[in-house]
This record gives sequence, C-alpha cells and structure tokens, in this order.
Amino acid sequence: MRILVIGAGATGGYFGGRLLESGQDVTFLVRAGRAAQLAQHGLVIRSSLGDAVLPAPPTVQAGEVGGPYDLILLSCKAYHLSQVMEDMAPAVGTNTAIVPLLNGMRHLDLLDARFGAHRVLGGQCVIAATLDAQGTVRHLNQSHGLTFGERDGSRSPRAETIFNAMSGARFEPRLSTTILQDMWDKWVFLASLAGITCLMRAPVGDILEAPGGLQATLRLLDDCRAVAAHNGHEPSDSVLSRALGVLTETGSTLSASMMRDLEQGAPIEADHVVGDLLARSGAAPDELAMLRLAYAHLKAYEARRARSG
Repeated sequence: MRILVIGAGATGGYFGGRLLESGQDVTFLVRAGRAAQLAQHGLVIRSSLGDAVLPAPPTVQAGEVGGPYDLILLSCKAYHLSQVMEDMAPAVGTNTAIVPLLNGMRHLDLLDARFGAHRVLGGQCVIAATLDAQGTVRHLNQSHGLTFGERDGSRSPRAETIFNAMSGARFEPRLSTTILQDMWDKWVFLASLAGITCLMRAPVGDILEAPGGLQATLRLLDDCRAVAAHNGHEPSDSVLSRALGVLTETGSTLSASMMRDLEQGAPIEADHVVGDLLARSGAAPDELAMLRLAYAHLKAYEARRARSG
C-alpha cells in the first residue's frame, strides 16, 4: 500500500513515522524547509512508549507529488486545507482513499466537493504531541489512537486493508462503524474545551476556581451538545460524562491547543471548530449564548491579529 502523509509535523510526523517504522511504504508531502530538516536529521520521535529515529524518510514537495497513492493520511490545520487540497490533487487516483484527521466536519464538505465523497473516509486521532525547535516529534502523553471508518458505517474491503496496514505500527488504530458519531463526540468536547479556555484565557482548573467558571463551562458544553443533537448525533450519556469529568477536574492544567495558539499570536481554527458548529445549529439568535460568546471572542482576536499584520 502506497501511503502519502500530508505534513510531517506533530501529528503527521508521529502517525506517519510509526507507519514507516513498521515497514509501510510511506512518503511525506512537506515544504522545502521541513524536507531539508528531515534529510539532514531524519524523522525523530521521542515518546515514553518508544522512541524512533528514521533516517532520511521519503519526502516530496508540491509539484512533484506523483501518484496515485492508495491512502492519503491528511493532517493539517483547517486554514491550510484549501492549499493542501491543490498540492495533494496529483496523488489522488481512481481508488485512492483519503483519511482526514482534522477536527469538526467542515473539511468533509470541502474534500467531498474537491475529490468526491466516495474517496473520503471519516477519521480522527487522540494524541498530545508537539514539534520542537529541532524538528523532533515529542509525544507528550500515553494516548496515540487513530480512529477511521467508512461514513456509511460499513466495513469495506478498503477499510479493512487500511486497518491491516496500521495494525503493525506502534499506535492504536481502530476501524469504526460509527465514525461520524465518533467525530461529533470529539467535536462537542473540543469546541467546549477550546471555547472556554480561550474565552477565559486559562486552563480548566483555574476556570473552575473563578466565580461562575463552572456554570459557564456547563452552559457551553450543553450548547455544543444541543447542536450535535440537532444534527442527529447527540453524544451518549457515557460520552458526556467523560467530557464533563475532564472539563470539571479540579486543579487540571488542561487547555486547548487553540488557546496556546491564541496566546502566541498564531492563526486559529475559529471558523472550523466553533463557527461551523454555530452554522449547523439551526438556533435562533438569542439561543446558544455561551457558544456565540466564545465564537465572538475568537473572531475579535482574528480581527485584531489581521490589523496588526
């Protein structure tokens, strides 16, 4: 199976690196700077679950992709997706399967329109990782799961083939027959976490110590749940219970990566993670007040960032 991994940052570098480590035919689509870094130092993964050093991993740059590939593993920020789709287009053939690892749902609409819905599976990952200044992928916790599946719930031959290719790698693959629900479940949690930590500019534990912090968190989670329910994907009681446990853990230092991006003055996925949830809500303007407030805060940041150049 020929696999093209879009990007070799924290997420693409980790999962793509683990696949390459296991003997799969993996190529990374990267920019020139990252290609030079990988050629010189290799793809290095540091993890409590096992390090890996992969000398000179195969890379291509936009304009030299070639193809087709059997599987494209797509990990990028939502605001880069339009350009990424153009860059990866030559890699897409008649039987290419695309597994995106972005959050939310908007990217599925865009990928469907560009490449056809029959090529696009659902997917998500659970991992905390970062790329340090030397280009090393640093895995920060014990989670490294990648879930994917056909959006119609079937266990297709291509999905089974992808699962078999992933099964020998040092991460936790899961072939799901409920991938859209899985994605909505994650979206509800992520939008709640990103919304409240960005709005309060604080991690979970500090928010809970603030007057009204718990109530604001619960209202935002319920707003996100309501949107999922409106779209036929209300999270189960057990899923909501787990989300609630994380969002109300006393002393927790957890915050969303979006909050860290915001504090560093970096681009954020405001429209993809929070705005698109509102767009799918069907709610009246006076409903979902906490979700609207969180989105307004993120858009105000983007406006200020755009003015500052």
